Amino acid sequence: MNGEMTMNKSLMLPSGILAEEADYKDQIIEEYNSNPFIQTLPTIRDKEEIVTILSQNLKISKKELEADEYVRIHMLSRVYKGVFQVLPIHIKVFNMIDTLIRQGYVDRNPFNPEYIRHINKLGNKLINKDFSMNVNSNFVTTASCGLLIGFSGMGKTRIVNKVLEKIPQLIYHNSYNNTDFNTIQVTWIKLEAPHNSSLKALTLQFFMKIDELIGSRNMERYAVKNLSVDAMLPIMGQLANNINLGLLVIDELQHLNKNTSQIMNYFVALMNTFSIPICLIGTPACYDMLTGELRIARRVTGSGEIIWNNMQNDKEFRLFMNGIWKNQYVINKAKLDEDMVNLFYEKTQGISDLVVKLFVNTQKVAIERNIETITKDLVEKVWDKEFKLLKPMINSISSNNKAKMFKYEDIRLLESSSVAKKSKVVQQNLSEEKATIKERIPQRNKRKIKISELAEDDIRKIVMEGIKQGKNNYESLLNSGVIVSVDNILGAI
Repeated sequence: MNGEMTMNKSLMLPSGILAEEADYKDQIIEEYNSNPFIQTLPTIRDKEEIVTILSQNLKISKKELEADEYVRIHMLSRVYKGVFQVLPIHIKVFNMIDTLIRQGYVDRNPFNPEYIRHINKLGNKLINKDFSMNVNSNFVTTASCGLLIGFSGMGKTRIVNKVLEKIPQLIYHNSYNNTDFNTIQVTWIKLEAPHNSSLKALTLQFFMKIDELIGSRNMERYAVKNLSVDAMLPIMGQLANNINLGLLVIDELQHLNKNTSQIMNYFVALMNTFSIPICLIGTPACYDMLTGELRIARRVTGSGEIIWNNMQNDKEFRLFMNGIWKNQYVINKAKLDEDMVNLFYEKTQGISDLVVKLFVNTQKVAIERNIETITKDLVEKVWDKEFKLLKPMINSISSNNKAKMFKYEDIRLLESSSVAKKSKVVQQNLSEEKATIKERIPQRNKRKIKISELAEDDIRKIVMEGIKQGKNNYESLLNSGVIVSVDNILGAI
């Protein structure tokens, strides 16, 4: 690869980005010690190490606290980016991503003859303009899929970005075990699902990311050809193998809410044929598209699935509050007591982004009005004035009314069970509901029957009386209890 060496053992790529030189380390797990792509990764970290490398705290000096009010108001913005309180779920995300990358490389060992034959066959098919992905080989992938799904505002994207930052993205190799081994390794690429659900746009975004990283010209080569997604997918997979991609992260999965079957085929092909591990991130709005596809559900069953609802008012929420409470720019720092914790929980229902915003905005008002401390009364006033649009959503969470929460797709409560199991339960309940309705609908009689002759729970009487009251058939059956809404079915499992 063309480039020039720098003094800090890094390689300047044509893109202008520096790639780190591979530093092979002994790994704890034996099968990791014969694979250069795994050995060059940081060693597996324990819980304490993860907390240390993820934690972020501000150091607010006495001089900063003595600054004029307009200066301190600007400093308050530091809290959004400069503070990160590590929670148990963050450690789970760290371990999920770390495991996806390492396990994905296990059988993609560049010295594994089966893997070499497999990627050569794929390459030859592309050379012959054969875009089918059926390859007869004995290669078995170890790539899997991770899923991080939960409430908006809980910090899903931020924790994933923080974890990825701890993994060198670009690594170059020269030799391994006294054998020439000249290649580039891209450990991860992160994409954002396009709003129009276009798989073609997602694929072109992938080409663009590679070009930005290593200075290639994939967009120039493929974008102008107006290829179909079916034609671009094998090119994407082969490019991923060429750069030895460790993990493909796709954020905002809920945007891919159209053509679900095609989208799932796309992901499965990347994993099965090209052995690329995938990490999907989204809100509860994308959960339904996953439950309908067993192939993806099977991939994320178990440790690959992380459900992230709002925090409960428990030790975890107190840990979070203590972590941010230290970062006060008011002159008279307020103490964090149980009443204040409960007030913040009542207003935010444990959504971390709202907690931080309420904390920062309350300080801002305290400084502007020369109050210079955080009080419960001030928290109430700031919430009432500046968070009006959020009140209906927060009320739906605090009431634990699943029907109301269902209206807001980004805050649907999800249970921490496997996607596959949930899909099966939902389908079973819907089938049972349909069967129940069918059983309760009596057979038509040739003689015209009067409403007065029908039993109170006769579906014909319920519908006809509903029509008199201006209700449609669905409303009449639902109100009478003959049928159950899908909201209630989802809420019950």
